[in-house]
Amino acid sequence: MGASEEPGLQIPAKRTDPGRGEKWTIERIMSIRYWTSSLVSFRTTRYRSFRFTPGHYTRLGLGAADDLVWRPFSVASAAYDDFLEFIAVLVPGGAFSEQLKHLRIGDALCVEKGSYGFLTVDQLAPGKNLWLLSSGTGLGPFLSILQDPAVWQNYERLIVAHSARHSSELAWRDEIAGIPQRELFADAKATLTYLPIVTREPGATPLAERIPLLLADGRLEAAAACPLDVATSRVLVCGNPEMARALRQSLAARGFATNRRGIPGQMAFEKYW
Repeated sequence: MGASEEPGLQIPAKRTDPGRGEKWTIERIMSIRYWTSSLVSFRTTRYRSFRFTPGHYTRLGLGAADDLVWRPFSVASAAYDDFLEFIAVLVPGGAFSEQLKHLRIGDALCVEKGSYGFLTVDQLAPGKNLWLLSSGTGLGPFLSILQDPAVWQNYERLIVAHSARHSSELAWRDEIAGIPQRELFADAKATLTYLPIVTREPGATPLAERIPLLLADGRLEAAAACPLDVATSRVLVCGNPEMARALRQSLAARGFATNRRGIPGQMAFEKYW
């Protein structure tokens, strides 16, 4: 780690494999990017046996080795990347955030070996259009899903709506728009529609209301030039609990259902700030 007054893991200078029975590995910070003073993304090394499905989350640990603070984070990197990427909001005074903001390249943190969650495409019945609706850092799991070549072959339309309070918080805006130009997706069947939404800066984006309101009055579908109906559309939602609750009710009224007893549904949710 850095200076001795900074909190961190007391570990050897070189990365070591986990011991038998340990549920986490010690990884190193590879890069850090501050989108705003409180919105940060970072990459870590990846243990060779770590596996996840795009949309999954894992837990990260920071602190003294005998007093780790753990928090869940969705994996934003692709399943085939040799690193792991995460996005976080620094909460003033937060037990995890106060340590995270001191991390520098080369510093250590713990990554749990397991990955979890139901915000994955395999939870959905086959469909034509895939809608990814997010607010804030809820964009994280969708970044991983958007880098999955299978998703681009199994759908005709990929529609990403990302809501933020300020335009500076539209993390990965340019990166998302550039995904179709990557060589890996040169033969992709799907087309991508990206809908940025800024709610507290009038005029910053054509859409400026919360996603549930935009869905309710038809503006979301109009902006995407695509109907959001149960026959052709599948929906993944990741964001603050209020948004998730409102969209669940609205979509259920349209006939959408979540996965039940192994029967694939038309929508899946993750509450995430």
